[in-house]
Amino acid sequence: MSSATRLYLSNDTSARAAGAGLLADAWADRPEVQLIRLSSRGAFFLEPMVERDGPDGRMAWFNVTPDDLPSILSGIGGVPVRSIPFLANQTRYTFANFGETEPLALDEYQAHGGLAGLEAAFRLTPDAIIEELRVSQLRGRGGAAFPVWNKWKVAQQTKALEKYVVANADEGDAGTYCDRMILEGDPFRLLEGMLICARAIGASRGYVYCRQEYPAAAATLRAAIQKADEAELLELDGEPFPIEVVEGAGSYVCGEETALLESLEGKRGVVRARPPYPAQAGLYGRPTIVSNVLTFATIPNIVSRGGAWHASLGTEQSRGTIALQLGGRVKHPGLVEVPFGLSLRQVLDQFGGGMAPGSRFKAVQVGGPLGSLFPATGLDLPICYDAFAKAGAVLGHGGIVVYDHETDMVDLARHFMAFTADESCGKCTPCRIGSVRGREILERIQAGSGTMDDLRLLDDLGETMKLTSLCALGGRAPYPVLTAIEHFSGEFRNKLRM
Repeated sequence: MSSATRLYLSNDTSARAAGAGLLADAWADRPEVQLIRLSSRGAFFLEPMVERDGPDGRMAWFNVTPDDLPSILSGIGGVPVRSIPFLANQTRYTFANFGETEPLALDEYQAHGGLAGLEAAFRLTPDAIIEELRVSQLRGRGGAAFPVWNKWKVAQQTKALEKYVVANADEGDAGTYCDRMILEGDPFRLLEGMLICARAIGASRGYVYCRQEYPAAAATLRAAIQKADEAELLELDGEPFPIEVVEGAGSYVCGEETALLESLEGKRGVVRARPPYPAQAGLYGRPTIVSNVLTFATIPNIVSRGGAWHASLGTEQSRGTIALQLGGRVKHPGLVEVPFGLSLRQVLDQFGGGMAPGSRFKAVQVGGPLGSLFPATGLDLPICYDAFAKAGAVLGHGGIVVYDHETDMVDLARHFMAFTADESCGKCTPCRIGSVRGREILERIQAGSGTMDDLRLLDDLGETMKLTSLCALGGRAPYPVLTAIEHFSGEFRNKLRM
């Protein structure tokens, strides 16, 4: 029997970027160490974080360097994992396994409740599965927040020789990473959610469209698919259900479901006009459910615990939990899973730990590069779909980026409009031309040659893009610019030509 001490270290991309890989290399030949590579708990400000078993659970050491090994082996200086406030104050269901299991250990996944949802789905009829989703009030976590059961019902009732399930892993919003964490850290949960969907709608094949910038995630997922296939899990009612990973080519707009389907068919990724919707005529013109990774990963718990359990969490219009991804100038960046309803202020104070040293709060952006900007007066807004919609904002994929007092809001607004101009697929005129004209106006203001007429023109242009763009890229692009002007008008006016 080995006398080596088991140490646990994350193999997540963010943890490796913080030094976990170097740590693993340094200890690779130490006979007194048995190193277990796990998923990350998402407390990235503590990485590299090393854990070992203790009499009352895991103990953790933070921001570890190779020289810390003697202290860890001696048990000196460790902190009980369950006492870390960033983790202890969360309500984790979808991310419950993170930091606990090895990503490709199927037996560990099952030991932690994995596959219970799929087993429950096999005991239910397809209609009963969809009914559980209706009761759960689950809304898609990718940004549109459409009721999931409704899409599944449409796809189920549409007659076709073949149907598809597509997981959207083209997670392109700056400051978001929860899909990547699932792909790298708990891939069987995604596969289980896709299988449940396939059984409900009668699909025969699945795809995961993974962004090119996630090579580790794609490799882990392919390995998980192979293990699931070897375990004969990729079967439904005696028929094979193959799942294939397809890597994108780096286009942001392919995160939009119809552009994704075009790319998946081998075409240029441009947005399709709707209707018909993908649930009616999606991949190769067949009924297709396209949902993001987090949505599929949420489903196994709903089917195993029941829709009423999920509906008991959150707020009236936003049920369940939300995975928030904190970034920017906060002390504690990382993944936070909590029920809907906490305010932005509560999340930033309780989990973000306040501002980074030397920084003063200026603004927060929620929902990626197309999200609205909020000043300090907006921090009491509850994090839920209805409150954000009422405020003219979107939750998007749950990315929260905090900006400090050194941020130039004119430069930031120009950056966001330039992003849309660069990433527009060009299908519709408001987005293709509007984003370029918007960028040019903001560059005039940056250069000190803009006028009040330019601010009025930006406002008119933004309203036109909101109302007439074909998809959310053009429709949402004006929001960060217009909210920057609304809340920080002095900075824009100070740069105008007098």
